[in-house]
This record gives sequence, structure tokens and C-alpha cells, in this order.
Amino acid sequence: SKLKTENSIDVSAALIFRGGKILISQRHEYSHLGGLWEFPGGKREAGETFEQCLIREIREELGMEISVGGLFEEIFHDYPEKSIHLKFFTCKILSGEPQKIGVADFRWIEKSQFDDFKFPAADVHLFKRLERFDF
Repeated sequence: SKLKTENSIDVSAALIFRGGKILISQRHEYSHLGGLWEFPGGKREAGETFEQCLIREIREELGMEISVGGLFEEIFHDYPEKSIHLKFFTCKILSGEPQKIGVADFRWIEKSQFDDFKFPAADVHLFKRLERFDF
């Protein structure tokens, strides 16, 4: 397992499927990796589990209540300025529709559209698996 450094962060991300599509959100221009699209989620805070983090982040960023299902993928990725430990979970919407609260934008896309959007390197790792995943 990786040693924790000052520049190491834990991140949870949600894979939310509906009608053959998956939900992606766009980062604000001024944020790290600004303007890129991603699977929605965010940084884990002290004392939170990855699952609790995800429920909070989706509520704060998209205004939805979700249930967190199984762990789909776990990735350690080093960016030049920080390293991240990223867990992707399959999730279901319990209530609400996505809103642009803490995100620049969002889209429901089909797996054939992944190449049409610019994603962070860490998220790109998932495309091959998602393309084989039935949603």
C-alpha cells in the first residue's frame, strides 16, 4: 500500500446509470483539472468513509440523494502536483434530479460518447471496463 504524503488525497466517485447512460459532471474552470469532465464525487474528509464522502459530495454538488453500492474500481494515480487514491462506486439515485450546484455542468452520456469529453487521466482508466459493463 502507498505511504501517505502531504499531497495525497482520498477521493470517492459515483457511477450513476440510467437508461443506458452514465452521469458525468464538469469541473469549474478555476479548480484542479478545471474544465475537465469526470464521474462526480470529491475529496474524503477526516472521519468519513469513502461511502459517506460520496453521499455528501453528490448532495453538495448535484443536489441528489444516492445510495452507494459496490466498489467498481480502485485506482492510485499520481499527478505531478498530488497523488490520489480513488474509489469508484456504483450508485443509485434515491431522490432528486441533477442540478448545477457545485459543478459547472453535467450530462447523461452513452459509453460510445466517452471520447467526446475530456476526462482526467485517472477516470480514463475506467473506460475499458465500463465499455464491457452492461448499463
